[in-house]
Amino acid sequence: MKKGFQIDSITKHLGITKPLIISGPCSAETEEQTVATAKQIAATGKVHALRAGIWKPRTRPGQYEGAGEEGLKWLVQAKKETGLPITTEVANAAHVEACLKAGVDILWIGARTTVNPFSVQEVADALKGVDIPVMVKNPINPDVELWIGAFERLSRAGITKMAAIHRGFSSFEKGPFRNAPMWDLAIELKTKLPELEMICDPSHISGNRELIAMVSQKALDLDMSGLMIESHINPDAAWSDAKQQITPATLAKVIDSLVVRTVSSDNKTFKDTLSVLRDQIDQLDDEIMQKLSSRMKISEKIGQYKKENNVTILQVNRWEEIVQTRVNLGKAMGLDEGFTRDFLRLLHHESIQVQTKVMNKEEAKV
Repeated sequence: MKKGFQIDSITKHLGITKPLIISGPCSAETEEQTVATAKQIAATGKVHALRAGIWKPRTRPGQYEGAGEEGLKWLVQAKKETGLPITTEVANAAHVEACLKAGVDILWIGARTTVNPFSVQEVADALKGVDIPVMVKNPINPDVELWIGAFERLSRAGITKMAAIHRGFSSFEKGPFRNAPMWDLAIELKTKLPELEMICDPSHISGNRELIAMVSQKALDLDMSGLMIESHINPDAAWSDAKQQITPATLAKVIDSLVVRTVSSDNKTFKDTLSVLRDQIDQLDDEIMQKLSSRMKISEKIGQYKKENNVTILQVNRWEEIVQTRVNLGKAMGLDEGFTRDFLRLLHHESIQVQTKVMNKEEAKV
């Protein structure tokens, strides 16, 4: 963490223990819909803050783009009738000023805004001198440094109560998720900013209400501090993101189904056993590193031999043979095929780098 980069806990600010549950409709559509949804969510007794989109950045024009400042009145009314703090997304200085004037308790910066440093800086400048919690969603593209940059800009503006929202990343390849979770990137952010709380947005990761419970559990298993789940009194009739919203009743069932684990245990047997297993992991890691070093030394020799015989580095047939045989071997040994392919790809890339250095190395003149 950089010197002077202060991060305070939003959960402590709200006076709750993890996990923090934030819920509400994707968009505030009408006052009736906003308040009715909020009342049903509050009645579950499982939610700590209400959310609703007031300004909605849509991919194409002509779709519902939010109620604007009028919707803030509905959100404030929902707070009055439920007692729950409220949060919404801001993308520019005007949004910030309107929310501060209305009395919104927590702000968040959306993925489409995080990706643009100019927009984040505008929001940060509008927040100077204001003590309000701010959450930042990951940028739509998988760029951890860009994500960290948003927190740095907010910190320089004097914001200390901050949290990250992991909502997944856009991907050209469409899989089961609307936005690829890329959990390793969320873990990387936590590693670089360990004091920063991370909240998962399973609704935007899933894009499908059937996957919300599974993604939520995965997030808690990775020690995320909370969940932001979209809920609507009539999800199928929602004006935006209908497929990823659930009813307040379903929300309660999802929360009840979750297993909340601790980061450690006072059980002596657990600690002793874990210590033994970690020692075994450390020993195996040492052996793996030694084997990798030996493999690269052989790659260096291969590169030299190819150079002497004027042969290209890349041998496609050989690479295809390696992938086929090693993937099959990995399957037989119980290894995940995707993991094996990713590992081989990294190994092959490094081998090419080693051979390239050999090929381009100028021989010492005698």
